[in-house]
Amino acid sequence: MLDPAGRCGLGSGMDHSPQFLKVVNEARAKVREITIEQARARLAANPKAVLVDVREDSEWAAGHAAEARHLGKGVLERDIEKLFP
Repeated sequence: MLDPAGRCGLGSGMDHSPQFLKVVNEARAKVREITIEQARARLAANPKAVLVDVREDSEWAAGHAAEARHLGKGVLERDIEKLFP
């Protein structure tokens, strides 16, 4: 969960170390985010595109995009090529 300033970990009920939060916030600066509308347009334009939801199982169960496929971040590296060649 992100705080209002877009920083990870605050308000999520978890206590993360300052070093972890620093790494996450530095990584966020390198990630280009898109809107829901942009994601829908990309999925519609490319039938081979896959929307992968890497959240925890409980988060996935609570709700997810209809088009999304679930692959938890704990097994992402192990299973991604097998599931989505």
